Amino acid sequence: MQKLRSAAFVVFLVLWTLLLAATLPWLAWRRNPAQVRRVSRLWAGGILKGLRVLGGLGYREIGGANRPAGPALYVSNHQSAWETIAFAVLVPDVAVVLKEELYRIPVFGWFLRRSPMIDIDRAGGATAMKKMFREAREALAAGRSLLIFPEGTRRAVTERADFHRGVLLLYKALRVPVVPVAVNAGLYWPARRFSVRAGEITVSYLPPLPPGLPDEAFMTAIATLIYDERDRLVAGAQARAEGERA
Repeated sequence: MQKLRSAAFVVFLVLWTLLLAATLPWLAWRRNPAQVRRVSRLWAGGILKGLRVLGGLGYREIGGANRPAGPALYVSNHQSAWETIAFAVLVPDVAVVLKEELYRIPVFGWFLRRSPMIDIDRAGGATAMKKMFREAREALAAGRSLLIFPEGTRRAVTERADFHRGVLLLYKALRVPVVPVAVNAGLYWPARRFSVRAGEITVSYLPPLPPGLPDEAFMTAIATLIYDERDRLVAGAQARAEGERA
């Protein structure tokens, strides 16, 4: 039964994305990044609804009181395509720090570039870093929050990886609240797969880290907070699943 539900969701995902593509000529003519983000948010919201209705996969947010009222730097673990899509809804107008290669994805890449997001050329050295800082400050000045996945790519649900130091550079340069975020989406929508499991993804916002921490103290704190909370979410979901099967 779940395979059929997953297949139905994949069909919906393709059709919904084709509908998104149909807006490209109008958006290209308008040249309005805010409108591009609104359409992207509508698409992402449709995907989340399709997941819930067709795939039986919903989500919940906890720790919302830890989210600042103004722009912040959100730092999240990365397990699935889910959070790449969902943050357009969870943090409206978010500017994602991403790999430049993502711009090459048809349709999706066009929307990323024109939102605009903050791309990193990993071979660009100091010039690329200056560009990242400039674009990050421009996004903050426009009232947009930032999002970075410091693991660099999607990871297995229990894997621990060294965080890329780009998150440290942003922390030091921007001096805005840094909100650690943990998700357990990989349990339900595994990386590099389109099959989904019914259930409920949890997104947990943890207390913000203050500016001014020493480099290694910040890197240790952000990784420990995110991974400990992620492990708690994964263990809790697995325990509930085992209880339902018993």
